Amino acid sequence: MGIFFTGMLAGLALIIAIGAQNAWVLRQGIRREHVAIVVVVCAVADAVLITVGTLGIGTLVERFPGVLVALRWGGAAYLIWFAVQSFRSAFSNQSLKQADGAVAAKSAGRVLATTLALTFLNPHVYLDTVVMLGNLANQQGDLRWMFAGGAAMGSVLWFSVLGIGARALAKPLNRPGTWKVIDVGVGVVMLLIAAKLVFMG
Repeated sequence: MGIFFTGMLAGLALIIAIGAQNAWVLRQGIRREHVAIVVVVCAVADAVLITVGTLGIGTLVERFPGVLVALRWGGAAYLIWFAVQSFRSAFSNQSLKQADGAVAAKSAGRVLATTLALTFLNPHVYLDTVVMLGNLANQQGDLRWMFAGGAAMGSVLWFSVLGIGARALAKPLNRPGTWKVIDVGVGVVMLLIAAKLVFMG
């Protein structure tokens, strides 16, 4: 079990840092909008990527840097677009009220698409999960899958806490003024991450 918890701590250490994915989970949690979809997709995506890395495919990612370059520019463009949408939303008169059934059913696909884009268009996700955690797992020999399972569990715990914890803040933050600040904050975070992708790689 020691290897399992080591993997979980390693996974948590890599995903807790502020990033586009975490900002999105927080935003949706506060809005109480399809939180389960966002949490499940983020956790499952991490588990799949960690599995891919543990299978040794992380070396392929390192051998083909052109793929990460394409993801870097595509991800930066998407983050800038997302930031613009957040700033536009900040200047509209909306509060953190849960959408009605019709709107919720219609917007679930968009929430899913955004979650997938923010997850898979970020090259750092591949470096953290496929390369870093995959390599760490393979250093454990026969216990590599125990380590990988721990790392995946770290993602499940983190995104669950983030989404549910943020959801608990929805009521006290249910004011248009507060939501404007949140949208501006999310937009700024997305721009900073886009700038990091462009200028720092």
